[in-house]
Amino acid sequence: MPLNGLILGVDLDGVCADFYTRMREIAAEWFECDIDDLPLDVSYSLEEWGINSPEEYESLHRFAVTRRDLFRTSPMIPGARRYLRQLSDEGVRIRIITHRLFIHFFHHTAVSQTIDWLDHHGVPYWDLCFMKDKEQVGADVYIDDSPDNVARLRAQGLFTICFGNSTNRHVAAPRADSWSEVYDLVHQHAEA
Repeated sequence: MPLNGLILGVDLDGVCADFYTRMREIAAEWFECDIDDLPLDVSYSLEEWGINSPEEYESLHRFAVTRRDLFRTSPMIPGARRYLRQLSDEGVRIRIITHRLFIHFFHHTAVSQTIDWLDHHGVPYWDLCFMKDKEQVGADVYIDDSPDNVARLRAQGLFTICFGNSTNRHVAAPRADSWSEVYDLVHQHAEA
């Protein structure tokens, strides 16, 4: 089987966890506005919600994680569990790679919420990596939604699937708008 032993590097936020849906709920509370006032289509910086600087984003993010359990309470993106289990059953080694430790002084909270979320949702994985430089984890295939991460991984010659959302519409193929498409692309790459 061509998938046996393949290492799949999987991002969490925007790929498995519906970060933007949950963050929108928290942002509505933070800004004391109606959730419908916050558009669904956003850029990576969330400027459409009134975030005007990295410092403002960090304040909202810190509140979201430490006071509203963002990483524990984000809903799952449909199909993530199903297709990750299927790939795992076919011999793929799932390596979760996330950069959730980018704000200092609450790493324990971020890590424990992440593990709780993965276990609660029954996501199969062999490795859990908290790091910015995702190319250093040695995966055969990567799945990410961040335009910068996708560009960096592809610049290293690494096969990277862009998981589609409003932050990355400009990113070229290979891209997937659903987990069934991810599954098909992983198979196509393994068979090539």
